[in-house]
Amino acid sequence: MNWLKNVVKKYWNLLLGKTTIDEKVVEKYNEVKDKVEDVIEEVQERVEAVKTEIQDVKAAVKEVIDQAEDVVEAATKKKKRKGRPKGSKSKKH
Repeated sequence: MNWLKNVVKKYWNLLLGKTTIDEKVVEKYNEVKDKVEDVIEEVQERVEAVKTEIQDVKAAVKEVIDQAEDVVEAATKKKKRKGRPKGSKSKKH
């Protein structure tokens, strides 16, 4: 049993010596960190774009409300809209 333990330990140390686990972990950590920073930056840009679009939509809705109020006002007036006088006819050449 002791012999097997020594063989396993020997091969474990051999494998451990050939790989650079710490360097690989640090490299992977840096890769992931860079990717996360890129995603955060992209999300922040999208948030700003959405804010701008919401402001544009807000202004457009406000304009539609103003126009709708004008239509309601025009429809509820007691005065009829003036047009061409009844006696005049357009002349055709």
